[in-house]
Amino acid sequence: MTDQHHRACGRPTRSGRPCKIRISGSDVACGTHATEQDKAVAEAHRRGWNEGFASGKESSARLSRSRVERLEQRVKELEEELDSSKRVYEIGGHQVVDVGGYAYRWRGSTPLEVGDRVLLPENYVSRLKYGPGPTQGVVSKLGTTYRGPLSDIVSRAPAPGD
Repeated sequence: MTDQHHRACGRPTRSGRPCKIRISGSDVACGTHATEQDKAVAEAHRRGWNEGFASGKESSARLSRSRVERLEQRVKELEEELDSSKRVYEIGGHQVVDVGGYAYRWRGSTPLEVGDRVLLPENYVSRLKYGPGPTQGVVSKLGTTYRGPLSDIVSRAPAPGD
């Protein structure tokens, strides 16, 4: 069986023997023996193959993007499900909230809500970054999945302009 991509022209030469010039791809004959119709057919075949290849590549990319989006959505749903099953909103009778990705305990009488501004206790990093004393933060979530020791929120932050 001959290889479709690399084969001899095979058209009769002046001596009557088959042409041995190597051709490949869409060509049906070598440059010496190809007719205008052969050249047009080969060019149409190349154009169709290239368009089909590009179309298939784009279709595959769309399918891959769609699959990735579905998997990302499923991961998000599973993370939310796991989070909600492990999230606690109160520890030792005190509200627990997330501020900037860290869990804090609130011992105040009025519960905090998402968006409330609070003063956080000084720690090593905040002292280096902002100087001594409490720093401001905003409650981003209620509850936590963290199970380690918690720092207490100092107080609600004064409203801007107070």
